[in-house]
Amino acid sequence: MTQAKNGDTVRINYTGRLVDGTQFDSSGNEPLQFTLGEGQVIPGLETHVEGMEVGTKSTVTVPADAAYGPHRPEAVVTVDRAAVPANINIDVGTRLQARTREGRPMQVTVIGVDDASVKLDGNHPLAGKDLVFDVELVEIVQAA
Repeated sequence: MTQAKNGDTVRINYTGRLVDGTQFDSSGNEPLQFTLGEGQVIPGLETHVEGMEVGTKSTVTVPADAAYGPHRPEAVVTVDRAAVPANINIDVGTRLQARTREGRPMQVTVIGVDDASVKLDGNHPLAGKDLVFDVELVEIVQAA
């Protein structure tokens, strides 16, 4: 059988879970399509799919460093509550778009709120977590 290799466009079915079994994502009814070697999925998943044969199913644990990276404490900031427009929902867990000092957009999560301040986390929600994927290589759409 043909193995998936760098440069191939592949389609996979997958379910992603935390190590405690909590599911955080899946391909659902439609396989995920991406090209190996182009960085379209997290590195650990891409590395795992490379070398798989069509029809193969497997499970892989991807360490945080090969997924969304470590949780960086410097990405957690506290801002004055007055700096957040009054019409913006700032409940804990709310995802917002902010701008870096350089003006680039970035996603942040509200992790704390009080009368004077809002604590925002700029880390990816899965940063610092090892991830488990059940993967099936469905098809090699286009070989390199």
